[in-house]
Amino acid sequence: MTQIRPGAVAPEPPERVRNRIDVGYVAGEAYTAYIRGHRLLVDQSAEAGGDDTAPTPTELFAASLATCVAFYAGRYLDRHGLDRAGLRVRAEFDMATDRPARVAAIRVAVTPPPGLPEQRRAGMLAVASHCTVHNTLHQPPEIGIELEP
Repeated sequence: MTQIRPGAVAPEPPERVRNRIDVGYVAGEAYTAYIRGHRLLVDQSAEAGGDDTAPTPTELFAASLATCVAFYAGRYLDRHGLDRAGLRVRAEFDMATDRPARVAAIRVAVTPPPGLPEQRRAGMLAVASHCTVHNTLHQPPEIGIELEP
């Protein structure tokens, strides 16, 4: 389990700012992300030198897609007066074998709730396939990384 090392200071939550994520070092390979007043821990697996106390950033990346797909599928069901109970989404990913380090493939499987009418299946898949995260992966944003003074 990740422990804060003597002399290390646990990061304080920053003020709440929309569309901003602040990340601070905890210990070992663990970091805390602060998002709109929420706190999310990330770590690395034991095989990668971490303590495996939380998901890795790469796992959260795939989870972001899976949960976005689930959200859109759920909204589709709501719009059509259908129950979300039993809706499940599974994501599996493969890492690239060459450089740079990256996710090479993600497979997302949506299990609709029992009783989803056949005529609603294609519509639900179409809506779920156009979630914000999926759209962003198809049209990547500009990314700038810089060092603060």
